[in-house]
Amino acid sequence: MIKYGDEMPRELRFVGFDAIVERRDAQWVDVELRPHAEAATPPPQDLIDLTALVVCTHTGHPIQIEALDEGCDCEYQFTAFEKEQIERYIRSDEVQSRIAEAARLGQA
Repeated sequence: MIKYGDEMPRELRFVGFDAIVERRDAQWVDVELRPHAEAATPPPQDLIDLTALVVCTHTGHPIQIEALDEGCDCEYQFTAFEKEQIERYIRSDEVQSRIAEAARLGQA
């Protein structure tokens, strides 16, 4: 993670995620992730409740990945390496089927 204004990132290695998948509207599906980091790469101590919001198309393509603290925008962003880990999880068969199901349930 990198804090806005800092030059040195502190990269997290994720060992798993808990996901909540919800259809937002006719175009987007939101995936809220609660990441679990390796003990050797803990999240910054000034974050209270780190989550990630991944905005996806109905076909499961991740468009935006944002770091949140207590459900709100925060002063941190994910590094390219962290986003790659998150995107790999989003593109897993399990999550892709959950996104497709969420998109399907909301359609008339």
